[in-house]
Amino acid sequence: MLSVDVESVPATELAPGVRVRMLPGMDGIRTWVIDLAPGAEWPELDVHETYGEAYFVVEGEIIEGDRVHGPGTYVAFGPKTSHRPRSETGVRAFGFNYDV
Repeated sequence: MLSVDVESVPATELAPGVRVRMLPGMDGIRTWVIDLAPGAEWPELDVHETYGEAYFVVEGEIIEGDRVHGPGTYVAFGPKTSHRPRSETGVRAFGFNYDV
């Protein structure tokens, strides 16, 4: 069993207002928590060629295109997709990518 206090995991700032915490996990699955400050946007188009990505909105709201996803929402992207999340209110989301 692995138990981690997310707040104790160092955050990397990818762009102004965009922070990522990479969580320890299992081989083949990359797990993470992102925090976007109000008005922040992912720094570039996030492209998923071979495998997809999924996340769960814990608090706040995240915007994908013209759709707003609030707390409790699960969002998944399949292979050969791309997106560029942003938030007007701020958001925390927990997600994973397959890295097989």
